[in-house]
Amino acid sequence: MTQQRYRQIADALEREIAGLAPGARIESEFALGARFGVGRSAARAAVQELERRQLVRRIQGAGTFVGRRIDYVLSRERRPSWHHTIEAAGARARSVVLAHSTEPVDAAVGELLELPVGAHAHRMERLSHIDDLVASYGIEWVSSDAVPDLARGMRVEESLDEVLRQMGSVRAVRAWCRTASDIPGRVVQDHLQLVTAVPVWVVESVNRDVASGRPLTYSKAWMRGDAVRVVMEIDDPHSSDQPKGVDQ
Repeated sequence: MTQQRYRQIADALEREIAGLAPGARIESEFALGARFGVGRSAARAAVQELERRQLVRRIQGAGTFVGRRIDYVLSRERRPSWHHTIEAAGARARSVVLAHSTEPVDAAVGELLELPVGAHAHRMERLSHIDDLVASYGIEWVSSDAVPDLARGMRVEESLDEVLRQMGSVRAVRAWCRTASDIPGRVVQDHLQLVTAVPVWVVESVNRDVASGRPLTYSKAWMRGDAVRVVMEIDDPHSSDQPKGVDQ
């Protein structure tokens, strides 16, 4: 197998998938090898080349699909909402609660939420999708005072930001954020259905109530790099303290 051959196949496939919708399934390596008259190793190399170009994404146990990488914008001027951010980028958002409990916070989470160690808060694990493909796995801590009956709210509304607004009568704004690129551990890899251990975005955030300034949520999310490009918008130092987008 020459590099030129698998790249030729990748180029041909790139032209083919340009007109396909995100989420469309790509032929198996066996079928591609038969179609292009090459062995499976060459077909696999071509698919891996498309993956490097971030045109397709491989899902563990499911196959290879046409990808669409969107900008996930982090800014105080935008609502701190997965659904709002994804839909604003023109894609479909969905999230599923994997686990929910009320637990005592440790020192690290307590400091971020301004709660004493041992105070109880909601803890959620969620799996989020873009265009029906897995894109993010996250752990969220929510102040019990903000929404006492969070479980009921999340059963009827997927967006935590909307639940806070509707049931807690608070409007959240992203007050602190830290992003990094890292290779996740096995548990996160499995949740994200990664075929190989590749870097993902790691985003940590604290959201506060606009009116009172009290912390509402702390979250840590791992996002597939072939699903999103994390974009952080730094606020204008001469802008007012009131974020422009919180009422949208």
